[in-house]
Amino acid sequence: MEKSRLMENKCFCDTGLLFKDCCGLYLEGNQKAPSALALMRSRYSAYATHNADYLLETTYIAERKYYSKSEILKWATSNRWQKLEILSFTESTVEFKAYFLNAENKPQTHYEFSTFKFENGAWFYVDGKFE
Repeated sequence: MEKSRLMENKCFCDTGLLFKDCCGLYLEGNQKAPSALALMRSRYSAYATHNADYLLETTYIAERKYYSKSEILKWATSNRWQKLEILSFTESTVEFKAYFLNAENKPQTHYEFSTFKFENGAWFYVDGKFE
């Protein structure tokens, strides 16, 4: 999607805000996500916009070796991201469901209980428990 049109659309993370006033602030590198919840939402939007660089940059440094930019991009682009549902959150955890259509256009739900860490003035994704 053309960048200027993307910025004027509703954000992928379902806040109801425009992308430019929500996750676009973090994905464009202008600001750091102010909370674990905001980071989680912006990471969902990064999958929806195929921004593998952002996903790696916001993964906790000790965990990055377990991720591959090409694998992240492959998963992000092979699915059509439909909706994010936040189930619960604390200062450093977010429980959510991400709804998407897979390559065969079949509805899928990704459930995760994610853990985040605040370090050096920024939030990072550490890991997740899946169902």
